[in-house]
Amino acid sequence: MLSSLSRLSRPRALALCALPVAALFAVVGLAPLPYAIAQPGTTADVLGEDRGQEVITITGAPVRPTEGQLRMTTILATGPSTDVDLGDVADAWFRTDRAVLPHDSVYPSGKSDAEIEKHNLGQMKASQDAATLAALGYLKKDPEKVKVTLNLADVGGPSAGLLFSLGIVDKLDGDGDGGDLTGGRTVAGTGTIQPDGTVGAVGGVSLKTQAAARDGATVFLVPKDECADALAEQPKGLRLVPVTALSDAVASLRALEQGQESKVPSC
Repeated sequence: MLSSLSRLSRPRALALCALPVAALFAVVGLAPLPYAIAQPGTTADVLGEDRGQEVITITGAPVRPTEGQLRMTTILATGPSTDVDLGDVADAWFRTDRAVLPHDSVYPSGKSDAEIEKHNLGQMKASQDAATLAALGYLKKDPEKVKVTLNLADVGGPSAGLLFSLGIVDKLDGDGDGGDLTGGRTVAGTGTIQPDGTVGAVGGVSLKTQAAARDGATVFLVPKDECADALAEQPKGLRLVPVTALSDAVASLRALEQGQESKVPSC
């Protein structure tokens, strides 16, 4: 009789034990996690216009019309105050067009939304200043005489620096013979830049290559240290060109424009 009762009681005991475990998983599944979910964002042609205004305006030196496009790329991440739960992470983990990033790698910790926006816009302004100095330094032009104004709304952070510099160089005839650096192509890329022309890593490269391919780019300039990340999700038909400095990027684009494919490095 005792043996029979034990057999009947065991499943009930297991079921009762499972209830708190299931509740725990439910709580974990709904609890906010310290991550942000990112996806390919917008791109913008720095040689063109944004909201009816030229992205790059130059005074104090002759400026030539350009063809082709130089598209800076972005990622779109969940907001700094947006809760990300286990379901969101699991969904993004198995998608090539999503990335799970530590929240603090995207947004400064302990900051309000307004403070974060101010921080990102400050980074963009510093990046634009560095991009201008890098481009004018490369062209050996006096920044006291040549004035550059950069306008791009609703974009923060430093990762457009390289493309801004290339746009300035192209508009000031950096090719030296009146030819476009792009060769008429749609070229995209990413990378921070220092006033001396050094290009730095940015993060989110595999998502940015997807945004570039979506918007018609056939060449993507990527900081050399991030080649592996770019190759992980390389879109078909998009050539990855590694760069470490503004001079590398210009040299590679010139070689492509002149049909000298063998002189252009690849990731």
